[in-house]
Amino acid sequence: MKNFLKENWFKIVAILFLLIALADLPYGYFQFLKWVVLASAGYTAYLYYQSKKKVWVFVFGIIALLFNPIFRFYFSRETWCVLDVIVAIIFLISFFIKDIKKQD
Repeated sequence: MKNFLKENWFKIVAILFLLIALADLPYGYFQFLKWVVLASAGYTAYLYYQSKKKVWVFVFGIIALLFNPIFRFYFSRETWCVLDVIVAIIFLISFFIKDIKKQD
């Protein structure tokens, strides 16, 4: 369990931020959420790139692109809520994908 938390803490943080975003919160939270998800998805994509799992690199690359705070996508609040849940589920699924670290 200790190794699991050590290797996946950034995904857990992203999931928590995504699910908390379903509440009615100030705009600043959503700006910070985008940075957190961008960093977590980018790092996860990098880990999958190292382990040569191209589909997952693409999935997390799209998530990073979607949540990037610089070149924004403008969706309604309801759409963002649906996306937040879908992305949280994708992060959860990624816990069960084996061999994320590069095997030498």
